[in-house]
Amino acid sequence: MIVDCAIYREGRRTEGPEDFSAALEEARASGHAFVWIGLHEPTEAEFDKVSQEFGLHPLAVEDALKAHQRPKLEVYDDSLFMVLKPVVYEQDSDTVTSGEVMVFMGDSFVVTVRHGEGAPLGAVRHRLEADPDVLKHGPTAVLYSIADASVDHYLEVADELQADLELLEAEVFSPDVGGSRNTASRIYTFKRQILEFRRATGPLALPLARLSGAGPFGPAVPFVEDSAQPFFRDVNDHLTRVNESVEGLDRLVSDILSAHLAQMSVRQNDDMRKISAWAAMAAVPTMIAGVYGMNFDHMPELHWVWTYPAVIGLMVALEFGLYRMFKSRGWL
Repeated sequence: MIVDCAIYREGRRTEGPEDFSAALEEARASGHAFVWIGLHEPTEAEFDKVSQEFGLHPLAVEDALKAHQRPKLEVYDDSLFMVLKPVVYEQDSDTVTSGEVMVFMGDSFVVTVRHGEGAPLGAVRHRLEADPDVLKHGPTAVLYSIADASVDHYLEVADELQADLELLEAEVFSPDVGGSRNTASRIYTFKRQILEFRRATGPLALPLARLSGAGPFGPAVPFVEDSAQPFFRDVNDHLTRVNESVEGLDRLVSDILSAHLAQMSVRQNDDMRKISAWAAMAAVPTMIAGVYGMNFDHMPELHWVWTYPAVIGLMVALEFGLYRMFKSRGWL
């Protein structure tokens, strides 16, 4: 559905005609105005009218309708198409969920399409409307603000993941919790959340590098003001910090999982040593009792009056000696 539609002149919102074509003509005629249309999970029929009025490329329209796209930047003849993936971290369930924001930019218009609940478009529009000095730069200001808001939230999510990972690390190496059966499952689940976060942040590096003019990307991106490159460069710097943080989190989770498995292996070896020690201690009296339990007439000390207490004493002495030996070696 269409969430909002407005014409902005010199950075200020004005009421315009409800017809998209008339609104676009009015914005282009004034020279310093643009139309901004916001949609939330539109149907194909709803989006057809918008795409026809603004001349959006059919491939970009298809991507906007189907969603589930990687962050990217596509340049067409009459418009620019960018995909971002805002993320939300639910601390109660320790899950990372991502939405999608598609931005169409062209001559005097911006069309934003939102999928999911994590997109910051409402807050971005309100913040821009409160700052006409920024909004007067037109569609470029809208694209920059959406990218900046998304990446800034990435930093917050990365900090939250870092804090939760430190708690998980403390639990893993706790003597009481580290050996629980579901610890490995929790670590792997956390790694899956980092992977979901990585899918949103990693591919965005190339589009922001193109917008900032960094690297061998040729001429400036059309429909984006050259003066905005330093601002996109700042966003790209923040994204670099996020990606470095995500890489560090991923490596640390892998190290924690390896340490936990090694810890479990050591504990299993300790258990096996204890079992082996107790089995060896149980074998000695069993062997002696088995020998003296045989019905032979000619056995050493069979008719000696002290045979029974001597054998019992021998068992106790051997058991005590084995216990001291295993205890000193750390097996018990």
